[in-house]
Amino acid sequence: MVEPEIATKVPENDAVEQSAFPNDTVAQSGASIGEISKIADIDVYITKPSDYPHSPSKLLLFLSSGTGIFSTNNQLQADQYASEGFLVVMPDQFGGDPAPNSANPNAPQEENPTLIEQVKLRAAETVQSFMLDMWLARQTQEKVLPILQKFIEGAKEEFADAVANGGGIYAVGYCFGGKYVLLLASELPDTVAHGQKLKDEEQGVVKTGTLIKAGAIAHGTLVTKQDIEGVKAPVSMVCIENDQLFPDEIRESGKEYLEEKHIEHEIRVYSGVPHGFAVAGEYHDQEIQAEQKAAFEQMVSWLKGH
Repeated sequence: MVEPEIATKVPENDAVEQSAFPNDTVAQSGASIGEISKIADIDVYITKPSDYPHSPSKLLLFLSSGTGIFSTNNQLQADQYASEGFLVVMPDQFGGDPAPNSANPNAPQEENPTLIEQVKLRAAETVQSFMLDMWLARQTQEKVLPILQKFIEGAKEEFADAVANGGGIYAVGYCFGGKYVLLLASELPDTVAHGQKLKDEEQGVVKTGTLIKAGAIAHGTLVTKQDIEGVKAPVSMVCIENDQLFPDEIRESGKEYLEEKHIEHEIRVYSGVPHGFAVAGEYHDQEIQAEQKAAFEQMVSWLKGH
């Protein structure tokens, strides 16, 4: 059970963060309504419908972008699902190691930087790129999946009523989290990456059932053909045209596979929007705002329909 003294209200004025990924979500202002707590000794942001537990709810696992559970944007996005009736849990899937910030938003910006300042800027960008590469190298399936599995077991116990009401656990994933929603929607092999040892060859490779009932992802990061080809649970995908972090050829290959195997799915490609657009963020472009709303409606409708 969540200890009341551990749960704390998230500060209203979080530091403004920026994602380390190019063209990712712009910072969002505002106060989140959830709380930071622990489940299975893992930090988690929890946000609930206003009428829970008096009215039944469904448990939604929210897997964030690399900015993690303390990101105001991610918390506000989770709150949106809570407003739609889901009990939302957003675990720290990075084990206290979120992605490095891409910039200091409070740093003064020069309109006409000198040559020396330009050299310094390029050097800083090179360092940042190296730091991001190093961070991604640390976020392996062998690290992340056992964290998620441990958390899921704890959440199933903590919120057994919501799991029972929904007939399972639902999941959404943004950016980095999108890849792992696909993996949780798969019949994962019983391997070290799954937190267990491989069975002997005579017994064959043992596979688990899917860990979620249905999932929805937005602009997944570093998704592979194998990630999609393992999917067995219904999935909805918000994708971006010409997204370097989720190439068109992988998306098309995955779509063909899901259709061939008759796996229930929905894929919509959005054009003219940046990677990360579906996460809560203060975009001034009205077209991006409209597409952001459409993406959320796509994802929440899919979850409610399953």
